[in-house]
Amino acid sequence: MRLALAQMNPLIGDFAGNCAKICEIVQRARELGAHLVVFPEMALLGYPPRDLLDKPGFVEESKSYWGKIGEVSHGIGVICGAVCDNESRQGKPYRNSALFFADGREMARAHKQLLPSYDVFDEERYFEPGIEAVWVDFQGERLGLTICEDVWNRSDFLPHFPYPRDPVAELARDSVGVVINIAASPYHLKKASLIEELLRFQARRFGTQMIYVNQVGGNDELIFQGHSMALTADGERAACAADFQEDLLVYDTGKQTGDQHGMELDASEELLAALVLGLRDYARKCRFERVVLGLSGGVDSALVACLAAMALGPQHVLGVALPGPYNAPESLTDARELASRLGIQFQVIPIGDLFQAARQCLGPMFGDLPMDVTEENLQARIRGLLLMAFSNKFNRLLLSTGNKSEMAVGYCTLYGDMNGGLAVIGDVAKTAVFALARLLAR
Repeated sequence: MRLALAQMNPLIGDFAGNCAKICEIVQRARELGAHLVVFPEMALLGYPPRDLLDKPGFVEESKSYWGKIGEVSHGIGVICGAVCDNESRQGKPYRNSALFFADGREMARAHKQLLPSYDVFDEERYFEPGIEAVWVDFQGERLGLTICEDVWNRSDFLPHFPYPRDPVAELARDSVGVVINIAASPYHLKKASLIEELLRFQARRFGTQMIYVNQVGGNDELIFQGHSMALTADGERAACAADFQEDLLVYDTGKQTGDQHGMELDASEELLAALVLGLRDYARKCRFERVVLGLSGGVDSALVACLAAMALGPQHVLGVALPGPYNAPESLTDARELASRLGIQFQVIPIGDLFQAARQCLGPMFGDLPMDVTEENLQARIRGLLLMAFSNKFNRLLLSTGNKSEMAVGYCTLYGDMNGGLAVIGDVAKTAVFALARLLAR
């Protein structure tokens, strides 16, 4: 059987747009000679929908698009992530599900059995777990249907004790030869290697081929790498999708061979690609075409400016230098040189007069108290005020430029350099900032 892995970047809540993309990909898979095309977890809704699930009519509207997906399944099978009602009427109202369409109708439905509620996950809040493993015979193969966490029940891969059930083991007892895992697994550094190790363990443990189809893209603070994979029954990676971009690849379950679109990335290259994707998708999905950021002449703002130019194009990036009375002249020189090399727009707004006006206003109350961190923070807050004015007036997303190390020790100013709609490197340690800067300077 020729199986297409459809690595898709959905927009949360855009049922019409996501459905149209699914149908277009199904047609492409058909043209590639695929017998079955597999989409990620919650591909129709986008992951994670969070409290949108509590919005009246949200899930019901998503279900109105199932028929369109069924219509395009003539001559090709389609597995798509969706949200179903909990028909038992006990427990939570919904289930996180995989729908299997073929010949124009729904052939099978599987519900996620292991619901993660740790780290960034909160699925027990919304979903009732499935109670049985589901498989289907199709094109001469017995296919087991699992969803993300269902294949993670291995103690050294979990931050808690193992789950009481093992969906993959249950499928193996039913002689399943191909386990399909649709996923929306958020990115962290080197997670793709971890997932491949997990899939290899499951393949060799039960002698089953493992198909992993992951979401790609950025949704708010979460980034999804993609890197969908197919592993042989011996646990060897036989097909791999691209990283941090949409992709469609084909794997043959009979020959156990497939397309190899993935690249070997070192830690800095991987992190760079993740940050560019996260920034691009955050701006695009929030409908910002342009961004603004403060340029201090330092490495953090320089890195964020580079990321913004890569993600959105330099013509959509505005860098603003806001020199104050305590800035060295080299700071402005470096900021100007950076903007010139990147080809981004550049403005200079001295804040000396505003700083002195603020000190004069506060003088009667401060009296003879010595200058301290208060005055230093005044500068940062004036800069934040002016940058937010640029953001509001010109509909530009303000990017804050603080790194994780500084935020962890409080080396930042509330309502100052922390202002912004997206902290692009807020989860990047200073050591990684330097590594990224060296990579970009090659």
